[in-house]
Amino acid sequence: MAKIDDLRTRTDDQLSAQLGELKREAFNLRFQAATNQLEKPARVREVRRDIARIMTLQNQRAVEAAAKESA
Repeated sequence: MAKIDDLRTRTDDQLSAQLGELKREAFNLRFQAATNQLEKPARVREVRRDIARIMTLQNQRAVEAAAKESA
């Protein structure tokens, strides 16, 4: 599970790369759940929340950048 402090220190490119990896993992976990091969059901929740954390951080950075541009 990614901590928000760890995510804040990463660059936008690193966050985008990690987001892609997590989305791929979520896709694979959905298939495992559908075929009853899921070993850790809690991992689905962790991945979903990590994706939300990264997307929230990216959105916050975009809002801050837009505010700096308009100021």
